[in-house]
Amino acid sequence: MARVPSSVIAASGLVGGYGVARWTKQRPLGGAVLAVAGAAAAQQWRQRAGGKAAGALSAAYLAAFAGSHPLAKKVGAWPAVFGVAGAVALASWAVADRRA
Repeated sequence: MARVPSSVIAASGLVGGYGVARWTKQRPLGGAVLAVAGAAAAQQWRQRAGGKAAGALSAAYLAAFAGSHPLAKKVGAWPAVFGVAGAVALASWAVADRRA
């Protein structure tokens, strides 16, 4: 069975986490989606690209989450989330998925 690329998992975690938090009005639930997807992506990053790369991509994932908040004040919530999700997906693909 084919694996879902880590870039898709990471981007889906950022977008899905925000969507769940917004639509359910339960921020912890959105955080849970974000965390589960981040952990799943990190596991694949570690398997495909090693521990250092997984650490760097995990840091990028968390930075994207944190950075989306001030960015949202400038461009709006959804554009900010899609922007950071795209950046994380691109980094994940370049470092881990492209090799698979």
